[in-house]
Parts: sequence; structure tokens; C-alpha cells
Amino acid sequence: MLAFAKAEYLERIAKTKQRMEILGIEVLCVTDPANLCYLTGYDGWSFYVHQMLLVVQEIADPFWIGRGMDANAARATTFLTENHIYPYPDDYVQSIHKHPMEFVADLIKEKGWDKRSIGVEMDNYYFTAACFASLKKHLPNAVFNDATALVNWVRVIKSPQEIDFMRQAAQIVEKAMAVALEVIAPGVRQCDAVAAICQAQISGTPAFGGDYTAIVPMLPTGSGTSTPHLTWTDQPFVGGEATILELAGCRRRYHCPMARTLHLGKPPQKLVDTAEVVNAGLTAALAAAKPGVTCEEVEAVWCRTIAKHGIVKDSRIGYSTGLNYPPDWGEHTLSLRPGDKTVLQENMTLHMIPGIWLDDWGIEISECFRVTEAGAELFTAFPRQVFIKE
Repeated sequence: MLAFAKAEYLERIAKTKQRMEILGIEVLCVTDPANLCYLTGYDGWSFYVHQMLLVVQEIADPFWIGRGMDANAARATTFLTENHIYPYPDDYVQSIHKHPMEFVADLIKEKGWDKRSIGVEMDNYYFTAACFASLKKHLPNAVFNDATALVNWVRVIKSPQEIDFMRQAAQIVEKAMAVALEVIAPGVRQCDAVAAICQAQISGTPAFGGDYTAIVPMLPTGSGTSTPHLTWTDQPFVGGEATILELAGCRRRYHCPMARTLHLGKPPQKLVDTAEVVNAGLTAALAAAKPGVTCEEVEAVWCRTIAKHGIVKDSRIGYSTGLNYPPDWGEHTLSLRPGDKTVLQENMTLHMIPGIWLDDWGIEISECFRVTEAGAELFTAFPRQVFIKE
């Protein structure tokens, strides 16, 4: 069942073709699963093998290419007709003798597109060096262009239905965060807490369920809070220590991330003081996030606010988010950091997460928001604070 009306997919394809024309690309090879989903609705855990959409400038609908056993997933989840679904035989899968891109190249030659300008998503988790080498070898007359993030930039402005899905994801993450704060306690194993968090993420609300998130729950604890991307162990939580919780809700592949920090017992004064500074900087930066303002200008407001308190942060404070698959819920487009002159526009959606990670401790408090004419509209209404559990 399509998540959106076919007309919305066709509009996305048209915008993609406009960007292709600007870049001189006649045939676009799309391998990012989020982009496959965005353009056609395709949704399956099949991205561990090679799959692709071919978007051809003069042809209305894209062509799906994937493993034979996944062709029915294309039939079930997309609007594509049978003559736009091209499954390859299983002897292409993880073979040392031939590569799925040979099948792609053969199709391109069969269609007479092999002397055209072909765009490929070079910097993409799912497009390997072997993919590119195979395409170049078997399409010697083609001109290849780097089309990294071409579709991602189309995705950056959300439609009303996309925003509705993110609002639903926000309800899910609020539930998951509340569960996390309830279950984490001294002596509770980290893995057991994460099991409860995941149950909340997937069960969703009585009105709608949740999807698997592109990033698993992250909850560095104790000295592990000095770095953001630790997950969990089977060790128990310890009184007197902090735990960072970075979670998301996901609805029809649309994410709403949120980070909060929990301390078991009375927190050290440095954590309390830093939380106040982070909150002040976050509040100021959110107030600055309006249409017409650049990403670097938003980050500069944060930087000026925290500088008054002697805190320095050398990594970005946010990024565009929404539709995605593992391993990331970020869209790989704009970032809130110095040098990013991307101008914010209405209906962009971002995760602002100005985490502070020091030698042996850290803190995260974040907000996911939509850019509106009036400024930043938060997706959640969850208390923005360090939580203390005595």
C-alpha cells in the first residue's frame, strides 16, 4: 500500500529530473534505499544486496532493478507497472564471477542509453567501488557524473503528508523516551532497558504503529557519555552516573529523533551548569531558525551564546532529517555548522543536537523541528532538561 498518492511520487520524479537537467544527467542510477522509497514507495529490507532505480529523462516512470526474490516487493509497495520491474537472477548475488551491475549495464545497452550521460550516487553506503568499476567496464561509451545527494536535496522540502508522518513519529519517540526514563534505574541491565524502549518504538500508539528506526537506540552511560554513538551492553546501570538517550520514533520510514540526558542520583554541578548553557544555546538557535537564514548563521547564534560561558563545540549542531533507512536518519544534505550557506526554507525539517562531549562525561539535549514562516516549530513537547532519578 502506497504511503502517498501517486501524484506526489510523480511530482518528486519531476523535481528530480529538473535537477538532472541542470547537471546534464540523462540517466540517473539511484541506489540509496531512501531515495528508492521516496521516488516510488519501494520498501523492503533488501538493501543488503544491490538494487537500483533508473530514472531516464524522457521516460515518465523509473525502472526498478533488484534481486529476483524481491521483485514482488516492488510489485507490492510501488506504483510501477510490470514493464518497469527488472529482476536479476540469483546467480548475480554475492558472486565472484559476475556482478549485478553487469545486469544493469546490459539493460542500459538494450535500451540504447549506453552512450548517454549517466549519474551515479558515488558517495553512498550502498554504491560500492565494485559497482562503479563494473558499470565503467561494461558501459565504456557512457559519460559518468557524480550524482551524490541529487535526490536527497529534492527530499529536503517536505510535503504536508511527510510532515504528518513526522508528527506521528514524534508521538512515538515521546512514548519511547518516557519508557526509557521509567525503566532505567540502578541494577537494571542496559539490554533490558533497550528491549523496553524498542517495544515502545515498534508498538507505537493505539492509533498507529511504529517502524524500525534507521539508528538503534543509543545510550552511552557513565564515562561512555564522553562520546555519542555507543549503544548498550548487558551491564547494569550504576547509581551516580549519567546516561545519554538518543532515540527516534519512525512512521512509514519518517523519523523524529530526540536526545535527553538522565542522571541516577544527585548530578554533579558541572552537569547541571552545562545543561543550562546547552538549553540557552539551543533556545537561541531555534529562535534564529527561520526562512531566509543560512545554516551557518543559526550555528553562529548557538556559538555566541555558549561562548559567554567558556564552552566550545567543534562539530555541527544539526542536520536535515526525515525519510531514511539504516545506518542513518540524517539526509546527508544541509548541516548547521560554519561554512554551510544553505538558506533555510519553509518545510525543511532538522534535528538540532548540540551535544557536548568532554574527556569523561557529556550531555545531549536535542529538538527535531520544522521550519515555518513564523520560525522553528517543534515536533515534540517533551521537557527539555536533564532528568534526575533519585
